[in-house]
Amino acid sequence: MVSIIMGSTSDLPVLRKAADFLEQMEVPFELRALSAHRTPADVEEFAAGAKARGVKVIIAAAGMAAALPGVIAAMTTVPVIGVPVAASLSGIDALCSIVQMPPGIPVATVGINGALNAAVLAVRILSLSDSDVAGRYEQYCSTLADKVVKADRELNQIDEYKFMLKR
Repeated sequence: MVSIIMGSTSDLPVLRKAADFLEQMEVPFELRALSAHRTPADVEEFAAGAKARGVKVIIAAAGMAAALPGVIAAMTTVPVIGVPVAASLSGIDALCSIVQMPPGIPVATVGINGALNAAVLAVRILSLSDSDVAGRYEQYCSTLADKVVKADRELNQIDEYKFMLKR
């Protein structure tokens, strides 16, 4: 099970990509809105009980001060993947906040608004101990190359592209 936690429901459009990928991989997940600053007791209760509830990976998204992923990581041994959200300063503030954790409190961090990669990383982690998830993930990986090959083939059929190559 994966928990997708957001500091605010305004982050949901970013996190939808993570939820869609987990659905595609048939990985059970939950969506929660918890705030490190506005509902710290709820965050603590969630983090302290995550492992006992069967949560194997937590995806935590936050913008601006972006404390949520680090606070959760400080309260659980479950792997946490941080997703910096471009809420202000183009997301650079959130990225710096999430990636600069103190020693002993790691948060794996993906790119700004990188919820899809957070879900892919979560599935990779789950694949280590679940052969069914691993099989679905390997199938997904094989489609990535197919997409590029198809795009290259289509690109070479565009007359304007062929003209540019002749220059």
